[in-house]
Amino acid sequence: MIETVVSSELSVDESLIIKKNRLISEKKDDNMKRICIVTGIHGDELEGQYVCYELMRIINEKIENLHGFVDIYPTLNPLGIDSVHRGMPTFDLDMNRIFPGSENGAMAEYMAAKVIDDIKGADMCIDLHASNIFLKEAPQVRISEETKEKLLPYAKLINTDFIWIYPEKKVNQSTLVYNLNKINVPTIMVEMGVGMRITKEYCFDLVNGILNLMKELGIWDGDTTVVKNPIIANNDQVTFVNSNSSGIFIPCVDHWKGIKKGDVMGEIIDVLHGEVLERVISPCNGMIFTLREYPVVYEGSLIARIVGEGF
Repeated sequence: MIETVVSSELSVDESLIIKKNRLISEKKDDNMKRICIVTGIHGDELEGQYVCYELMRIINEKIENLHGFVDIYPTLNPLGIDSVHRGMPTFDLDMNRIFPGSENGAMAEYMAAKVIDDIKGADMCIDLHASNIFLKEAPQVRISEETKEKLLPYAKLINTDFIWIYPEKKVNQSTLVYNLNKINVPTIMVEMGVGMRITKEYCFDLVNGILNLMKELGIWDGDTTVVKNPIIANNDQVTFVNSNSSGIFIPCVDHWKGIKKGDVMGEIIDVLHGEVLERVISPCNGMIFTLREYPVVYEGSLIARIVGEGF
């Protein structure tokens, strides 16, 4: 069932509309739980689009196995999705920096407030993100120290490779995830893949994980697959590798593969002079969960993130 979450008038007889698709159990029960799947906050992050499609396809084919509500919000930033723009192009805003919004505020704040109001009361919410065009991310859940006790059991069910627990001081208080957790809607953020791309194998894994989580919540009793046992790491177990030169980065390692301290990760080359400017060396043993996707780098550009030994 397609429902309008919020609508606001634009210029030239156009409207900005955020919609959701509500999938409902055939058998109604006052105790049925509700899960919300949210994506498309950033218009250049498309991995979640395929997840929404595949999840709806599976549920609709086996609707008799659904015992609750599944609210799917595929496009929270429709202007951004339409224009492949990370933010809200008309307003030059990052939508994930204006929550909880305000019903008495500007249009973007009003829409953010209506989204929060629509999700309020859900038993679970999953906010799906991709990386930007510069980096490729292994499927991962990111949760804060403050929320890990509540969210870690859910995060383990969702079939990602990695769970990153980061300190509270790094939490942005104007994100959707932060504000939903503050109103007691358990919400986890998933990040995976590359901006402006769809990585089908990641999407399939995540759909299986969402169904597994729904089964745990009593919302789904259909078939599920065995999920991965994710690496769980704190922030001090994550090492950042940055460029010391400007040029073109040519990797010689694979994403989500093990690496040893001292291994060459790639070269930064000067294409004008035909020289190697820098050999990027791994500073530690571990697994590469973030790897540079866009070849052009500048001094200080992020090349990789490694989750080190001890996880």
